[in-house]
Amino acid sequence: MLRKCMVSVVLCMATAAGAYDWEGDLRHRLLCDFTADRESVVDYIRGLIPGVTDEKITAWEKSGALECMELDGEKRYFHAAARNLFRIDPKCAKIWRRRMGTNDFYSTGEVAVMRNLPQILRDAPNNPLRIAQARRMRVTYTLSVDADAVPDGEKVRCWLPFPRRDHPRQTDVELAWASEEKYTISNPKYRHSTLYMEKRAEAGKPTVFSECFEFTAHGAWFDLSEASPFYDTKSAVCKEYTSERDRHVVFTPQLRALADSLTQGLDKPTDKARAIFTYINGHFPWASAREYSTIPNIPMYVLQNRHGDCGQVSLLLITLCRICGIPARFQSGWQVHPGAVNLHDWAELYFEGLGWVPVDQSYGIQSYARTERERYFYLGGIDSWRMIVNSDYGMPLSPKKKYPRSETVDFQRGEVEWKGGNIYFDQWSYDIQVEYLP
Repeated sequence: MLRKCMVSVVLCMATAAGAYDWEGDLRHRLLCDFTADRESVVDYIRGLIPGVTDEKITAWEKSGALECMELDGEKRYFHAAARNLFRIDPKCAKIWRRRMGTNDFYSTGEVAVMRNLPQILRDAPNNPLRIAQARRMRVTYTLSVDADAVPDGEKVRCWLPFPRRDHPRQTDVELAWASEEKYTISNPKYRHSTLYMEKRAEAGKPTVFSECFEFTAHGAWFDLSEASPFYDTKSAVCKEYTSERDRHVVFTPQLRALADSLTQGLDKPTDKARAIFTYINGHFPWASAREYSTIPNIPMYVLQNRHGDCGQVSLLLITLCRICGIPARFQSGWQVHPGAVNLHDWAELYFEGLGWVPVDQSYGIQSYARTERERYFYLGGIDSWRMIVNSDYGMPLSPKKKYPRSETVDFQRGEVEWKGGNIYFDQWSYDIQVEYLP
């Protein structure tokens, strides 16, 4: 379930003149993410490194391994900063493994993927769309706005995530029911797929929106050796998907230099993509992430802080590929693996002769890989347990939202607002239930 904001603040959604106040909103979002104080962070670290000094902690802060910032005149730490330190810093990661021990058993999600990948590698080449191993799922999704978060009788507007109906890896999408009699499913032309509903708030009661749907997900794998080494640079695909995008796909001097250094001497787009994929896999460990709306430029954030979650490393991959002339786009939704259902982001790269191929930078090169094709499966392949909601980031919702979204980049949990403003994550929760069908 979604974490709750642990600080008591008043969200300034409007000035006295009635205009929306982003600075007040941003402050609230940061306070919801940066909830830890120095004492609790130091206590956590000393539980694993008893002799740690204040100087060492300050050094981790300066390097970005221990994330903190000054808010309202006080140094505050990201709520997962202490745990993240033992993911980000290599020496701390070794201490964690030594102190906590290693688990010789894979998760149920990993076991499913270990069985799934060889099946896809075997079957996908025989399918014209390069898809294989279909999985049918029934999902019940619920979004609950806290009681009295909205005044009694006021209309709450809600956008829920809904599986895309325009992608070959996702077929036979069917809505079973929605909690409200009136609803609207967005046209596939919108890059965030939504089911929209409205409901009046009642005093003392949560405002609940639910949907139930089924869909069939397909794994896929493309042999990148079949790709053409050339692009039609005048095509619509190349023009759109090798260009910069506001805030999070920006060709900064640092990112240009990195792209050039990683692909020096390489001519084929697939070789360049492999070099970028391998570098990100080896240099940016996964860590719990703060809300994307609070980060000015996500790829630069990853570069400077030396870590990133699934969406963050995907945006870094996309930006580096676009700099190199490889069309790249954002794709996201959920991972719905048995025992490992969660929000998740990945990417798609375009190669002449193949079209759009999936790339999951966060899954990267798996420890359980037994062959070279399995090692690089997620560069051109995807497993059978995905729900695609988005084919881009930061795009308009249908119908249009009045206030800035809680998640201004991705769209996976849903969005809610009323006439008084956006309803942020600390005032609602969500639940995903997945049933695997024959």
